[in-house]
Amino acid sequence: MGHVTALQGYLLLAALLFAIGLAGALTRRNAILVLIGIELMLNAANLNLIAFWRYGPHPEALTGMMFAIFSIAVAAAEAAVGLGLVIHIYRFTQTTDLDQMNRMKG
Repeated sequence: MGHVTALQGYLLLAALLFAIGLAGALTRRNAILVLIGIELMLNAANLNLIAFWRYGPHPEALTGMMFAIFSIAVAAAEAAVGLGLVIHIYRFTQTTDLDQMNRMKG
């Protein structure tokens, strides 16, 4: 019975983190803050992976841990590419405002 309440606590925390990240990604105009919101959502997914692995039927299999490590590596690559794009666009527009980045001419 204690496992169910602990799992629910982790899932509630992950849902809260995901909601904060989603709100940040959808409401912010600054590209860097949008990337931070996306990272929060990925961290919420990692928390879910770890919680389900830990409280699942076979925690000794380490499958959830492997998925979380792979997800962290993908998130690091996503952050590097996203930040590289923001820095490159900033050199031309002198702003990180997403509305002004939308109006670029190629």
